[in-house]
Amino acid sequence: MTNPQIEIQLIGVVVAMACAIPGVFLVLRKMSLISDAISHSILPGIVIGFFITQDLNSPLLILLAALTGVITVVLVEVIQKTGLVKEDTAIGLVFPSLFSIGVILIAKNANDVHLDVDAVLLGELAFAPFDRLFISGMDMGPKSLWVMGIILIITLLLLFLFFKELKVSTFDKGLSAALGFSPFLMHYGLMSVSSITVVGAFDAVGAILVVAFMIAPAATAYLLTANLKKMLLLSILFGAFSAISGYWLAHVLDASISGSMTTVLGLLFLGVYLFAPNKGLLSVLYRQKQQRTEVSLITFLLHLNNHSEENERHINHLNEHINWQKVRSKTIVDLALKNNMVSISNNIVSLTEKGKEFTQLALEYIITNKDEKIEYMKDDFFLFRG
Repeated sequence: MTNPQIEIQLIGVVVAMACAIPGVFLVLRKMSLISDAISHSILPGIVIGFFITQDLNSPLLILLAALTGVITVVLVEVIQKTGLVKEDTAIGLVFPSLFSIGVILIAKNANDVHLDVDAVLLGELAFAPFDRLFISGMDMGPKSLWVMGIILIITLLLLFLFFKELKVSTFDKGLSAALGFSPFLMHYGLMSVSSITVVGAFDAVGAILVVAFMIAPAATAYLLTANLKKMLLLSILFGAFSAISGYWLAHVLDASISGSMTTVLGLLFLGVYLFAPNKGLLSVLYRQKQQRTEVSLITFLLHLNNHSEENERHINHLNEHINWQKVRSKTIVDLALKNNMVSISNNIVSLTEKGKEFTQLALEYIITNKDEKIEYMKDDFFLFRG
């Protein structure tokens, strides 16, 4: 690998890690769309900062852009609190308006500089290594790597300092206020960090990849764990993996690096969405199928338990009495036989001792419906585990 290739991957990994941390809290707070709104609406802040300083490298651009991001959140909340529209509608009203203002300012006043809308939206990691940081004539490496590295360090420091406060305010604002942790300060602190992160990544990766790095790794990790620390770690790992894999995918396909990284993020989420052990689509469908089967089995056993008449327990009349199709009836009878819960003699189905015991447990659950009394049953009943 050449130095530019290494630097591009490093920038991608650092951006992914810096975005993943606030992204976890945005996903948990159900504010994913806010990241998209911030990533677009900070454009006028960047443009105004450039007009003031005439320097694209000025820290004032980051500060004004971050301020614009916070203003976006405030405007969304003000509109939402009127009760006339919901949050998603408020976001759809605010960020296109602010983004359009930025586009107009660029079109009218900044045509002679390289601050263009395509760069803002798409970015181009391939060019990031050419924008170098020089200190006393010494080449320190890509400027975006230093900017995002500093933002990542600050974000990690704030995470360690305020982890408990962020955790409590994310899951229970009332408890947070009672414990003296201001949900207001935590909320706008998170929005400020998100805004600064987005601004820092703007020049290198563009708005689209910033949103992808903030939301996709966190959403993927959310499907795999309910532990906040593990979710943070998995989000960082997924982001870093997607950055490196996306770069090499772009290298092989000779395609956009940002587009390839976003594609890998999407494929990673799709894989977890389908195959996650607990929340994956296939796992959910399997559990639902098992639950339907167990409900049918319990219904069948209760029918046998409630009827001593042979005509009610005749195998040829089960379809009529329980109103099942023949295939379903055969499946349930075979399952009951396989588990030694019924026996068949002269086409008459009877409960075995194991079947009677299982049926009594089911009846006990149905009658009591108290968790503490059925806790010991959960290993026997798939339905209760699900």
